[in-house]
Amino acid sequence: MSDSTDPNDTGGIDTAGGGPPRDPTLRRPDGGTTALEDDRDAELDRGPFQRWVANSISHPERVYRAMFYVAAIFFLVTTLFPFYWLLMVALTPEGQLQDIVVTPNGFNPGAFIEVFEVIPFHVYMFNSFVIALASTVVVLVIASLAGYAFGRLEFPGRTPLMLLVLIISFFPPAAFFIPLNDLFNTSFVFLEPITGDGTLYNTPFALVTPLSAIFMPLAIFILTTFYGQIPDGLEDAARVEGTTRLGALFRVIIPLSAPGVATAGVLTFIAVYNEFFFSFLMTDGQPDNWAPILDGILAYQGQYEVLYNLMAAASILGVIPVAILVVIAQEKIVSGLTAGALKE
Repeated sequence: MSDSTDPNDTGGIDTAGGGPPRDPTLRRPDGGTTALEDDRDAELDRGPFQRWVANSISHPERVYRAMFYVAAIFFLVTTLFPFYWLLMVALTPEGQLQDIVVTPNGFNPGAFIEVFEVIPFHVYMFNSFVIALASTVVVLVIASLAGYAFGRLEFPGRTPLMLLVLIISFFPPAAFFIPLNDLFNTSFVFLEPITGDGTLYNTPFALVTPLSAIFMPLAIFILTTFYGQIPDGLEDAARVEGTTRLGALFRVIIPLSAPGVATAGVLTFIAVYNEFFFSFLMTDGQPDNWAPILDGILAYQGQYEVLYNLMAAASILGVIPVAILVVIAQEKIVSGLTAGALKE
């Protein structure tokens, strides 16, 4: 029985130039046909943009990779360039700042030491750190109790009360200044053994109290979301073993919600550490009276000159504690996500 397939058969396509009209299709090994020549003509008719779109549809992973690189480069440039410019200003000697392009005009690393010699800048940093740390502790303790109540307990008016807490967070801080300033400048007899004159002005309480109240709603919202995701069975098991609700909160709920607690704490610390409005109005700007770090940076502005290089160096030094905290908190968040993972 002879094979009817001719190896020289080209599927009707004229290859010698004198045969029948050319067939726009070619045979596939499985016997089917495909319009290869039409595809080639269509490819030649496409412009550069159309070809790019076609390749993007065919290879979407390339588009995703390109979008990632563009977003990463944009983020790095917009985020790191201000710090780069501060470094250039800090390293440039005083009097040569107008000639900075992309590199410092000169090299003066002594500015990072001079910032502590002109004023006690380390005291300003310590004040901001203590105020931010105290405010963060107050916010986390109260927000944990409130978040537990909103996220895990059923009581009448829970939703309207939660909305009221969130609405308060939208009020501008300036709206609270006049009553708070009047209150903190009022002399109270029972405060005289602590503050001397009986007022809270120029004390850390005048900063911790309003700042904690301002950033409390955000922490409550974050912790309510995380606490509400913990399975009831874990808390019930702790209650069966004799643990109270507070014991279950601090022994079970909070450890399993480590990412939320770390997020609320870091956001509160950074916001209070960088806060200027209440810090500027509740103190007289002196380091001995708990003036924050921004008052220290502004102290390099004199009546007749402004030490921009020292202000830039002080700004870089002031960011270091926050940068360290962010790095540590990032590790805590990752470890909390893996350690607190639940398998149902």
